[in-house]
Amino acid sequence: MYKACIFDLDGTLTDTLESLTYSVNETLKELKLKKITQEQCRSFVGNGARCLIERALVAGGDLEKSQMEPAMEIYGRIFGENCTYHVTPYEGIPEMLKALKDKGIQLAVLSNKPDRQTVKVVKALFDYAQGQKEGIRRKPEPDGVWYLMEQMHVSKEECLYIGDSEVDAATGRNAGLKTIGVLWGFRDRKTLETAGVDDLIDRPDELLQFV
Repeated sequence: MYKACIFDLDGTLTDTLESLTYSVNETLKELKLKKITQEQCRSFVGNGARCLIERALVAGGDLEKSQMEPAMEIYGRIFGENCTYHVTPYEGIPEMLKALKDKGIQLAVLSNKPDRQTVKVVKALFDYAQGQKEGIRRKPEPDGVWYLMEQMHVSKEECLYIGDSEVDAATGRNAGLKTIGVLWGFRDRKTLETAGVDDLIDRPDELLQFV
């Protein structure tokens, strides 16, 4: 019987694409590089801020990524000030989370977004939240999942992992958890099937069948 759910954040619980694109483009603007599109940003996210900025720099014209360190400093400042800019939960997410809570399921978030911003976005909704910080390797390494499971006092057999990307599929697999892929996020069905998720859902309320 499942007692806990660990969720990815961007593309799974919240539609953060506009927010991320805004912060990236403001960073590129300060560096006098060209903007990226939302669709480019969609394909760049999933492996943490550094990977996002590396890809954005190349797309913006800095092919050698020579401005990487200044870009990270600028992005950290801009995103820190705007991490909730136009961030909204996907349709059906609040109702699904309430239904899980009513069933007594513990809820946690694991994101490759920096820890401070992760906690800021979800602090009112979840029992536990973990973002990228020193000492815990970022996804797809299983460290964050295992840390959250320890906090919730649940075993692998009692916990589901839910995400929207190939990084999430690998994270759940590496942690030894049943992994559910969501089809309303940043990746399509083919990508998630190829990545090896255990099940796919089209709507948030479909998650309830597993608990």
